[in-house]
Amino acid sequence: MGISHVILYAIVPIIVVMLAGFIAGKKGAFTGEDSKKFNKVVLDFALPAALFVSIVQASREDLAKDIKLTIVSAVGIMAVFMAVYFVFRYCFKKNTGADAAVSALISGSPTIGFLGFAVLEPIFGTSPAVALVVAIVGIVVNAIGIPVGLSLMNASLEKQNPGSTKKESAWKPVLHALAQPVAWAPILAVVWVLVGIPWPKELSPSFDLIAKANASMAVFSAGITLSAIKIQINWQAVLGSIMKMILMPAVILILGLLFKMDPMNLKMLVVAAALPPAFSGIIIADEYDTYVATGTSSLTLSVILFIGFCPLWIWITNLCLAAA
Repeated sequence: MGISHVILYAIVPIIVVMLAGFIAGKKGAFTGEDSKKFNKVVLDFALPAALFVSIVQASREDLAKDIKLTIVSAVGIMAVFMAVYFVFRYCFKKNTGADAAVSALISGSPTIGFLGFAVLEPIFGTSPAVALVVAIVGIVVNAIGIPVGLSLMNASLEKQNPGSTKKESAWKPVLHALAQPVAWAPILAVVWVLVGIPWPKELSPSFDLIAKANASMAVFSAGITLSAIKIQINWQAVLGSIMKMILMPAVILILGLLFKMDPMNLKMLVVAAALPPAFSGIIIADEYDTYVATGTSSLTLSVILFIGFCPLWIWITNLCLAAA
């Protein structure tokens, strides 16, 4: 697999479709509110269908190989997530704990739900292994990262304005995340495989039709989202992009080599870690009116940098695997 293949089959199509969404947004054909509706279709229907139908076609042996994948994903992503939080909390005096939490939700989380399949499938092919990487990283981001980020944010807001936030169980964000189709669909598929129930291939086309809309709609929606936000590049936006595009893939690569992960799984996981920041972080920032401008700028800058960093990290991973 050459770098030219990665650029032509994974990067260029994303740029074209995202640019189409951006232009459509700028011309007023779609608005930020329309983007939220597209995102709902992706996260509640298309992505869960894509994850489920791909994973149920895997075997128990495939799942057994992915235990290391799960450990490295959870440890690596959450380590960088917390590193981003502490850096932005204590290295920038003007930042509050809420600002740092939003930074972690953005620069400490890859946008696996929106770009996972769109990037990984053109590079590594359509297989259950790709779906498992997307599913595992997605569960780490949605069921661990978001609840932790919201807890840190609420704790900071409560400290600033006592009584401004509701007292809720610490488990509530976790349960809410697991209740989303994008979380329980892959979990159900994994249970299906472990139980050993044969998957009727005749049912796959019924899932495939909506699943195929996942990548294109997600990327188009991302373009609309970028068209609706104001860009404001500053040192914090640059640092957030560096930590997302350089630190996270590097940590994942080092952990993967230490754990002696399956080479193909490691390559996919490094690319997944190099994906731009999660759009969910921007949605949460906008909802709480916290750190919106800088967070959005960091996301936009990371999207641009991904064009070069995606093939770069594939090349670096190949070199490290060859040396090992």
